Amino acid sequence: MSLNIFVTEETVAGDDDGPLAGKTVAVKDNISTEGVRTTCGSAMLEEYVPPYDATVVERLKASGATIVGKTNMDEFGMGGTTETSAFGPTKNPVDESRVPGGSSGGSAAAVAAGEADLALGTDTGGSVRNPAAFCGVVGIKPTYGLVSRYGLVAYANSLEQVGPIGSTVEDAAALLDVISGADERDATTRFDQSAEMDAHPAEGSDYAAAADGDVDGLTVGVITDLLEGADDRVVETFEAAVSDLRAQGADVVDVSLESLEHAVQAYYVIAMSEASSNLARYDGVRYGLSTGKEGNWNDVYADTREEGFGAEVKRRILLGTYALSAGYHDKYYKKAQDARAWIKQDFDEAFAEADVLATPTMPVLPPELGESLSDPLQLYLMDANTVPVNLANLPAISVPAGEADGLPVGLQLIGPKFGEETMIRAASAVEN
Repeated sequence: MSLNIFVTEETVAGDDDGPLAGKTVAVKDNISTEGVRTTCGSAMLEEYVPPYDATVVERLKASGATIVGKTNMDEFGMGGTTETSAFGPTKNPVDESRVPGGSSGGSAAAVAAGEADLALGTDTGGSVRNPAAFCGVVGIKPTYGLVSRYGLVAYANSLEQVGPIGSTVEDAAALLDVISGADERDATTRFDQSAEMDAHPAEGSDYAAAADGDVDGLTVGVITDLLEGADDRVVETFEAAVSDLRAQGADVVDVSLESLEHAVQAYYVIAMSEASSNLARYDGVRYGLSTGKEGNWNDVYADTREEGFGAEVKRRILLGTYALSAGYHDKYYKKAQDARAWIKQDFDEAFAEADVLATPTMPVLPPELGESLSDPLQLYLMDANTVPVNLANLPAISVPAGEADGLPVGLQLIGPKFGEETMIRAASAVEN
């Protein structure tokens, strides 16, 4: 039975030599690939073929990797189960009756099913870590600015990063080595020109080499706030993995971040507001589906968006437009940004106590297909453990922690800004 992993299967060979020579990579379908259809999982872009490669794709090719296709995803990255795709849901290779997570569900499923050695996803509020946890693979959300966003079809600019997925921590870290670094076409990576640091943090780093499993003397802070309300089976598996870290020489302490109570609300206001702005360009004239209808421009615009967008995308555009509208901007958007600043401050204080922070990646086991679609609020609350990382622009990794009832459970490790190497070292110890 097909898992519906790929929207487009097409082989693109890389250079003859490089660190990823001989490796196959699946690319999420919101990352531009020259001459290969890039749909964002939406009928709006069903026939769109980019005329250029995203920076991360250029780096893949230069590394010797072979691209094997574009993976299915929640439409425009909006969802956590890969069920909002216009091309149908992807199934979880571990249990085909369950979702693979999202929005990078196709990418995680490709690695879990052996359809690709590695994959690229994108993470706006957990969209790499969520499917990595549900499919039993490794997913990294880099620090904002570590990896170029040039060529990524935008959902929420201030939150999202391209991230690697692999079957092991070392594999995912090796892909991060390839895609990270400054890019003159993306100002968020231009640290070489800032007073903050002399060079981009990726220069001189070796993320794959950091996967040495040495956690002796490392302090791991367990965020107790994010254990409350989680499935007991998930918590039990998570705590066993943390105990293993302690046995390997790590110090384990409890930390609390009071601001996290407001993280999901703040995230969705900010993400939906940015989505409302970004998706305004899809009008059937400049971008996207053209219905071929004639008449008043406003009617044509409305018809295009009615036919081109799915229900979840429409919901988020409406909510984002409302949050930005006159009279409500200060009530919702400004308060969400205040909460974001509070969350960043809380994380800074937590890193004064611990080198890395630990939580379950997802508070639940993979839901069954169709189970979550009827209740969007429950779907949003499922992101409680992952969205704070994006709001604070920090790095995080999901690594398999074990199984509960035969289903994968992921452990999330969060690092300080540009602390990928420490985070990867701890993750490799969990893996061991």
